[in-house]
Amino acid sequence: MTMKEEIMCTYRIIKRGIDFFISIVLLIPALLLCSISALFIILETKGNPLYVQERVGLSGKRFKIYKLRSMYSDAEKDGYQWATKNDVRITKVGHFLRKTRIDELPQLINIIKGDMAIIGPRPERPEFIEEFLKDIPDFNDRIVIKPGITGWAQVNGGYELTPKEKLEYDKYYIEHECSCLDILIILKTIQVVFTGHGSR
Repeated sequence: MTMKEEIMCTYRIIKRGIDFFISIVLLIPALLLCSISALFIILETKGNPLYVQERVGLSGKRFKIYKLRSMYSDAEKDGYQWATKNDVRITKVGHFLRKTRIDELPQLINIIKGDMAIIGPRPERPEFIEEFLKDIPDFNDRIVIKPGITGWAQVNGGYELTPKEKLEYDKYYIEHECSCLDILIILKTIQVVFTGHGSR
């Protein structure tokens, strides 16, 4: 192991500890906010307010991701679809949840379980990855680190990015991963939450 690899290994161990601590601290207020949001989801549309879906994480490991449902219950009746910025499948409550990222709060459980980090590439669905790999052979380069709730790609376009553009942002983050970049991503995420500008 090279010196750089040792430093990154140590950094990620420390980062994991910080992620776990922050997630535990935020869990109770997040549960309260999620409960209120779930009520609004139920009032607008029928169906479970909590959304569980299989995603691909570190080294290709599959896990169940938790989100507040922001789309209609029958959003994929015609098969799985890539989400877009102005997706007609998103409910009115869902638009607000996505704009403020409240829909992502249940993923604190994923962080505590060790499936995700606070910062990292967004975990994709296995069906999409199979499609992307046909045209983007190096798409799986992004799974060398844990996926995150927020990340460099998410705060620089998110849904407006093509899979190839998203990969470039993710590869940049992986190559330049450090505390300064993580802090910048957190600040940009806060900006998105309070202004809605630059949201995913």
